Amino acid sequence: MTVKIVTDSICDIAPELSGEIDITVVPIYIIFGQKAYRDRVDISEDEFYQKLLYGSVYPTTSVPSPRDFADVYDKLAGETDEIISIHASAKLSGILNSALSGTQLVNKKCRIEVLDSKSISIGLGLAVMAAAIEARSGKNLEQVTQATRQAILQIHNRSMADTLKYAVRSGRLNRAYGLIGTALGVRPVLGLRDGETFLAGLARTRAKALQRMYEFAVSFPKVQEIALGYTTGYDDASNLAQRLKTTFPEVPVYLARVCPGVVIYGGPGSLGIAVRES
Repeated sequence: MTVKIVTDSICDIAPELSGEIDITVVPIYIIFGQKAYRDRVDISEDEFYQKLLYGSVYPTTSVPSPRDFADVYDKLAGETDEIISIHASAKLSGILNSALSGTQLVNKKCRIEVLDSKSISIGLGLAVMAAAIEARSGKNLEQVTQATRQAILQIHNRSMADTLKYAVRSGRLNRAYGLIGTALGVRPVLGLRDGETFLAGLARTRAKALQRMYEFAVSFPKVQEIALGYTTGYDDASNLAQRLKTTFPEVPVYLARVCPGVVIYGGPGSLGIAVRES
């Protein structure tokens, strides 16, 4: 039986690839006031952005429950006896712990491996894609897990935002960094190290922040694939993607819209890049 792959909706994968790989997505919850929506199920990306930009209530998030995961695992256990469940960094979200708890509630007999991607968004997407490729080639759970763990080590992330206030507000970044960024009027460049956010640099303008994204990608001697995630700045992401394709003509460069669950903490105008080195 083919290994089945589960992830959460913090995972961002390019639309042209999402239909090609067999993955099951467990949605997080987006909460506006007293109303909770399943991410990309009860609320579309366009609806979310309308509420975010023009609504009076700023949203929060809630992780899927262990029962949410158990129901998915039970359903897939009717099709396979091996599942790999890959999720957003445990240092940034409680999703992984909820998934682990969910494995204890599964009724059907099935082996389930739960992995911390140590990434979010497009970085998580690259890890899930790596797992999907291995599963489709007929590898067993141990082989898929080993290959995915290796891919996770090869994935590196940077992101830029127009302001740090959303990251600070969510507790994702130290308030002192936010005060510095606001006082100087600069664009922050953030990174992920061992699954945790850190301030990688500051740029005076958005153009210079985008240049930092490009320089980050070309700093690797060998690149296997690149993913870009955008929020409200499609043109900037598309232009950067074309520039990277020119620099790396043999390297796939994917472009995906960032999930609502990440935009809440990065804010409108944020953009991310994930590089998988060879």
